[in-house]
Parts: sequence; structure tokens; C-alpha cells
Amino acid sequence: MKYLIWLVVILAAIWAFKRSRRAVKPPAEKSTPPVTPSNMVGCAHCGLHLPQEEAVTGAKGFYCSTEHRAAALDRNPA
Repeated sequence: MKYLIWLVVILAAIWAFKRSRRAVKPPAEKSTPPVTPSNMVGCAHCGLHLPQEEAVTGAKGFYCSTEHRAAALDRNPA
């Protein structure tokens, strides 16, 4: 009976060792291009920071929406 217990313990150790080695596989390399950070600007009316590509441009600065540009009594830049 004691040999049977030792056999179960050894088999469990082998199973745990194999399972841990399988989980340590390195992830496959992905060829994604690096992300470049975008320039952040603040809304001249409310101060919200957003990417410059999404900002609305006015004569007095950048705005988060056309409503804030109108509320600041700003006009479209020429």
C-alpha cells in the first residue's frame, strides 16, 4: 500500500512539472508597428485635453467641440 501512495505522489509531481513547463511557453511574436504618441492640446474653453487630430481649431486656440469654439466667441481660422 505504501508503494502505491509513493507511485501516486511521483506521478502527480511529474504531471505538475510537465504542466508548468507547458504554461511557460514564450508568446508568439507579433509584428505590430510601434504606436507613436499624438500631440495633446487643451480646450481653450473648458481645459479638456485631447489629441490635436481630434481638436477643433479656432483663431484663439484649440477646442474640444464646435460648441465650445462658438461659446468662446471664436471663429474659424482663415
